[in-house]
Amino acid sequence: MTLIKSISGIRGTIGGIVGDNLTPVDAVKFASAYGTFLKNNISKDKLKVVIGRDARISGPMIHNLVVNTLIGLGIDVIDLGLSTTPTVEVAVPLEKADGGIILTASHNPKQWNALKLLNSKGEFLSGADGAVILEIAESEAFVFSEVDNLGTITVITDYMDRHINEILNLKLVDVEAVKAKKFKVVVDGVNSSGGIVIPDLLEKMGVEVVKLYCEPNGHFPHNPEPLKEHLGDICKLVVEEKADFGIVVDPDVDRLAFISNDGEMFGEEYTLVAVADYVLSKTPGNTVSNMSSSRALRDITEKHNGSYKASAVGEVNVVEMMKATNAVIGGEGNGGIIYPETHYGRDSLVGVALFLTHLANLNVTVAELRASYPQYFMSKNKIELTPSIDVDLILEKMAEKYANEEITTIDGVKIDFAENWAHLRKSNTEPIIRIYTEAKTQEIADELALKVIDEIKEIAGL
Repeated sequence: MTLIKSISGIRGTIGGIVGDNLTPVDAVKFASAYGTFLKNNISKDKLKVVIGRDARISGPMIHNLVVNTLIGLGIDVIDLGLSTTPTVEVAVPLEKADGGIILTASHNPKQWNALKLLNSKGEFLSGADGAVILEIAESEAFVFSEVDNLGTITVITDYMDRHINEILNLKLVDVEAVKAKKFKVVVDGVNSSGGIVIPDLLEKMGVEVVKLYCEPNGHFPHNPEPLKEHLGDICKLVVEEKADFGIVVDPDVDRLAFISNDGEMFGEEYTLVAVADYVLSKTPGNTVSNMSSSRALRDITEKHNGSYKASAVGEVNVVEMMKATNAVIGGEGNGGIIYPETHYGRDSLVGVALFLTHLANLNVTVAELRASYPQYFMSKNKIELTPSIDVDLILEKMAEKYANEEITTIDGVKIDFAENWAHLRKSNTEPIIRIYTEAKTQEIADELALKVIDEIKEIAGL
């Protein structure tokens, strides 16, 4: 069982010992720290925070604890109930709130939950702000309100519908073109909020929907990370239903993966590539993804005469670089689309709407579209950490070993070879080292990954 405290929030497994797991005490403690941080930094008589959650089994319990903690601090709560991460991000500025909390552990299994913390723009907190909140939590310097100054709750249950409408009104979303194509799409909502909002969006765009695991009961039917090894059921159903493609989202709907019409994975990395191809064709400009994302985005950006930049891993880092470079689209290779015309956050809904419009304009199958892009293959691996392993020393020695190659160390170690690359880094959310490699064939990517893993194990004495 695990509790991970990071600058992006607190994430852990439900139950167990206080301080070692995400217990009710820990949920109250970190909600208190966040509320105290807001009160210390915003000079207003009454603060307001938006709260939403995914469909995890522990969601209602954690939700009630967090909401009532904020009320105890004298903070008013806008309660969206069952929602998505991007929906809460959209709601914060629309409600003129001072912050937001999404209760979700994203792609982690059902025993996990988390508090994801937002600022008044509906964006993830900076690393500096996250560090301050961790300090407040450690000190437990909380001052709660007296009875006449308690916060209030306002329940708003239709924000996912409002979010859909915001997307349908985007200039680059052509609902009529999509309707004319009469697409048929299978949706795997992993029994969370995506099982509601993605079918609703598709139906408003005139798409015939085949639902798979779309009951938001929190009982995930497979590992909720949208990777090939977890998605056999939808791959099979797309072919059986003769669907145009399939859509898979994670429990909080900020990661998006497609299944091609032939039942093959479109590729998480290529979600952003395809959507960026469409956006850049209409609004030329720059793009950003993180260092662990495919070179294919760089190639597509340069095809449209734009400039591509790679940031450190983490949504807040991608957003920061997007703003610095005036990027028209960006995101992460895990299927996260960030389209500033809506908001600076990963959003599967906007990704779906833009992808559908792109497909409607091209008159090709999804498999043909995928084949039209630069062909890169990735291998994503990880090594479990133990307390005895000095990760920083391992990364330092790996950088020394490949000093004759192009080395980047802003986030772990990235080794750029002429035809491929390897990126080694500590995870922000799990006690592991991630090893990502990419090459022109899957065989070469896998071989490079195994070589790097063997070298790491040799250094670590594993």
